[in-house]
Amino acid sequence: MKHTLGKLERLKSKKLIEKLYQDGNSVKLFPLRMMYLQTAHTSDFPAQVGVSVAKRNFKLAVDRNRIKRLMREAYRLQKEIVYDQLEDPYVFMISYLGKEEVPYQEVYLKMKILLTLFVKETKSKKNETL
Repeated sequence: MKHTLGKLERLKSKKLIEKLYQDGNSVKLFPLRMMYLQTAHTSDFPAQVGVSVAKRNFKLAVDRNRIKRLMREAYRLQKEIVYDQLEDPYVFMISYLGKEEVPYQEVYLKMKILLTLFVKETKSKKNETL
């Protein structure tokens, strides 16, 4: 699998983002929260992902952009955790909840645990419906 995060893998649709926040579920691992929703999207990839950082917590755009860059990089390098387990298409929005910037190593580790939690939760929900 290529470790890229191309245009088709990014969540850009305003309609999908609204639907995600209205109907989606979430998994939290401070300082990250992942909102997710199993729904069809326009991409051939198993998931589309977006990242966000609250302006309320980080006033300067350079700080918000740096954290978003770190989160995208951590996701890009570990997305096979999710891709290997998904059969249905999903959309994600990963939000940064912290009030201070953390080092990249911590973001990387928390992202890994968050993705693993997501896989476990989706597997358990799928088993409940069967």
